[in-house]
Amino acid sequence: MNKPFHGFFKSIVASWLLISLSSSLVASDQIPGGAQKAPILLKNGIIHTISGETLNPGCLLFVNGKIQEVAKEIAKPEKGTVIDLAGKHVYPGLIESMSQVGLVEIDSVRATIDTTETGRVNPNVRAQVAFNPDSEAIPVARANGVLLALAAPSGSFINGRSSFMQLDGWTWEDMAVRPSVATHVTWPRFAAPRAGRRGGGGRGGPPGGGDPGQRLEELKTWIENARIYEQARERDAANTPLDARFEGLLSMVRGETPMIIDAEDAQQIQSAVAFCKQNRIKLVIYGGLAAGECASLLREENVPVILAGVYRLPRSMKPYDEAYTLPARLQAAGVTYCISGAGRFGASTVRNLPYHAATAVAYGLDRDQAIRAVTLSSAEILGVADRVGSLESGKDATLFIADGDILEIQTHVTQAFVQGKNVDLSNHHTELYNKYKTKYDRIQTKD
Repeated sequence: MNKPFHGFFKSIVASWLLISLSSSLVASDQIPGGAQKAPILLKNGIIHTISGETLNPGCLLFVNGKIQEVAKEIAKPEKGTVIDLAGKHVYPGLIESMSQVGLVEIDSVRATIDTTETGRVNPNVRAQVAFNPDSEAIPVARANGVLLALAAPSGSFINGRSSFMQLDGWTWEDMAVRPSVATHVTWPRFAAPRAGRRGGGGRGGPPGGGDPGQRLEELKTWIENARIYEQARERDAANTPLDARFEGLLSMVRGETPMIIDAEDAQQIQSAVAFCKQNRIKLVIYGGLAAGECASLLREENVPVILAGVYRLPRSMKPYDEAYTLPARLQAAGVTYCISGAGRFGASTVRNLPYHAATAVAYGLDRDQAIRAVTLSSAEILGVADRVGSLESGKDATLFIADGDILEIQTHVTQAFVQGKNVDLSNHHTELYNKYKTKYDRIQTKD
């Protein structure tokens, strides 16, 4: 081996070892659950079906990772396991409908952030490929009932495609429930940035700067060219080269998946609705602090809203509880919506999702609707309601057992299943708790 190549080879190996060591330092220790081997019957519990009535008491049977039956009484299965819940609650896995879990480890450490691809136009980017199944944030979220999440890219224009992930598995391939959910676009601002945006709702992406009209014209051109590209491929695929960026736009321009745009103020929302209607694109609004002002438009055009958290600062000159009351106001106006727990601290706060819903209850939202807003409503908006979001026959057995109302902060999740797999609920927080509990127990013993 010649010396220059030998030196290059050594540097590559050293770099690989450094990357491997760095990855291991932030990898979670939890072992993913094994496949369900025998039927499991949950009995004598409070079964929150979400799509129907709450059964109290009720039973739920799941087999091979799928819910087989939900009823007041179910016969004991042969060669199966029976878990007597003794009045505990059963919920479908909570859904974080907009997050960067698996894409961000530590917000303040750039090397652990993998949310944004180089360049402005990246519809070919898929979030699932960058998803880290060993993220320490994943077991922390699971421990509070958040078993499913949308991993979404960020950027300055056409950011890429989000992926719907279940929060247990060895690899991103194992964890992907729906690999491509939506194309994410940073919408231009038509006024100065709002102070409330960083107060608890944003995912920290670059602002939608630049000339708004020019940016929208550029987006329209990409959509039109994607349609021309598809027609050319259909006519003569052999002589029309594959283009990864146009390929990435096809599901959106066909109407199979929506465009999710980040919009807070009324002008952004109104312009997005008009643009997508004109260009025949399905639309989902993320953020939506001004959605109450556009409620009639959103209802008439059937545009859903993913609320970017409830713990948020109000806009200038607005009531202090503007964000707290927004879910109840949208519910009353007949707007389709769900609640996200996105916030300034990114993936590390996904665990707080149920408390966003709880705050909405404190400010007028019906309790059942609040739970629906972090389960079935999220699944419907993201196109995965055929598999998750409620406890119904035929759906994935992705659910958890809690010792109380999941909207109450003192409630603990005692057991969880993802597609019937028993999930490890330990995490870095519980390890630290046990460590220092042991320390102080020993101090007490000495005294």
